[in-house]
Formats: sequence, C-alpha cells, structure tokens
Amino acid sequence: MDLSNLSLQDLRSLETQLKTEIKRREHEDMARAREQILAIAHSVGIPLKDLIGAGGARGRGAATAAATGVRSAVPVRYRHPENASLQWTGRGRQPKWVVEWVASGQSMDALRV
Repeated sequence: MDLSNLSLQDLRSLETQLKTEIKRREHEDMARAREQILAIAHSVGIPLKDLIGAGGARGRGAATAAATGVRSAVPVRYRHPENASLQWTGRGRQPKWVVEWVASGQSMDALRV
C-alpha cells in the first residue's frame, strides 16, 4: 500500500481504523486461546479451577488473574485483637486502625495472625 499519495486526513482516518482493527483482533485471539485452553483441560479431565491453581506462586500472579478473571485471595496477616472485623493483609498503606495502634506505642507483633 502506497501511503505517500494519501492526504493527512486520510492517514489519520486509516490510523483510527488500524487501532480499532488491532483491538478487535487481539480480543479475537484472546478468546480463541481461552477456548483452546479450556478444550485441552476438558479433554484431559482437568477442572478449570485446578488448572488455574496448578501454576505455583508465579503462575497465580497478576497476569493469570488478568487472563482468567480470577484473583486469588491474599491471606490476612494482621488482625485487631479486640475487633476481629479489622483485618489487614500487610500490603499497601496501613489502615487507620494499624496506624493508631502503632502510634499508641503498641507492637505490630501483637496484631500478627
């Protein structure tokens, strides 16, 4: 395709069409790959849940969660001793109750599950 004869407006239109087509094909490829994986798992009698969980620590990361739509739960590492509904995994910012606990001079070890 000779692009040198196209106007700037035509080129921009073509660019938009290309982006749309690339996204469409990526979605098609992803759906096709998912179907093939499910068919293989089904043909050998492996439940999808077992297949997803069989990858070890690296196989169950964000990429797997994004591809399958399934996220594995992160275990709770800290819990308030007086209010069990206050829990924290130890990831991300400390919740307000943890900050207040530490500010009051208490040890984080007392919260560890």
